[in-house]
Amino acid sequence: MPERILTMARAIAEAIGQEMERDERVFVLGEDVGVYGGIFGATQGLLDRFGPDRVMDTPISETAFIGAAYGAAAEGMRPIVELMFVDFFGVCMDQIYNHMAKNTYMSGGNVRLPVVLMMAMGGGYSDAAQHSQTLYSIFGHVPGLKVVVPSNAYDAKGLMVQAIRDDNPVVYMFHKGLMGLGWMPSPGTAATEVPEESYTIPFGQARVVRDGTDVTIVALAWMVHRAMEAADLLARDGISVEIIDPRTLVPLDRARIIESVRRTHRLLVVDEDYRSYGFSSEIAALAAEEAIDYLDGPVRRLAVPDVPIPYSRPLEQFVLPDAARIADTVRQMLAGQR
Repeated sequence: MPERILTMARAIAEAIGQEMERDERVFVLGEDVGVYGGIFGATQGLLDRFGPDRVMDTPISETAFIGAAYGAAAEGMRPIVELMFVDFFGVCMDQIYNHMAKNTYMSGGNVRLPVVLMMAMGGGYSDAAQHSQTLYSIFGHVPGLKVVVPSNAYDAKGLMVQAIRDDNPVVYMFHKGLMGLGWMPSPGTAATEVPEESYTIPFGQARVVRDGTDVTIVALAWMVHRAMEAADLLARDGISVEIIDPRTLVPLDRARIIESVRRTHRLLVVDEDYRSYGFSSEIAALAAEEAIDYLDGPVRRLAVPDVPIPYSRPLEQFVLPDAARIADTVRQMLAGQR
């Protein structure tokens, strides 16, 4: 049989559609998720299949429709609610942080909240400071939320099915630059072979993207593909790079990361989030606490500097880690040790 290659957008929409067919409690709501099919294509075709009672376009009222999703979940439904841009979470922070994340605990487990909070993240297309952030570390910081960040179509489908079936609130974040949109080209490695049948990918299981022996790179989403490009550049110099994609921040596959560092003895974290107080800091702390005796040098972090994402394309490209900068950082880590 020929391979069936899907973009991430199509893979996510297929996962949602299959779960809506399987379970009548699953429904979708958010801005432009119906007629438009989601501005990033994540709900394309669902309105025609399931109708407006299960695919609901909402006003620009994040506080209201995320609160509605939370209430529906508490009453036994399984909503998927799209926030559109992660940058907009501030207007509905109370619903996410103080209700969705905490009320299963505060009810002694009597209230289950199977909500999938889906949102787009990431820069690379000059959409400026309020539409270009990643911010996944903010959600990972709050107990009660699971945080999912796929980097390719196969993972996107399996992780979405898993998220919908989970009885806890799941923050599902996709990078706009990986969705396969006509107006925002994706790296060729983001579209992958995807089975037609439904499948799940368990949370907390990292993917070894590439085996290597000289250095471990841990990266998420678009940075996985940048790391792959850098690894190809470094291979020409005889440098062997291992790339780990955690796939989920919460739960985090700490064991897989530590096992890799114990073999390569070096760790670089590449992150599209801000450098301070984020994912890169957490992975560096993990290595310091559990693998310090195996490291042949300090952990290095390559992340976005602590500035708003610029609108100017040259400035935006300057702050986002790229393959050349990743490769140069690895060479610096290995200088004098080969």
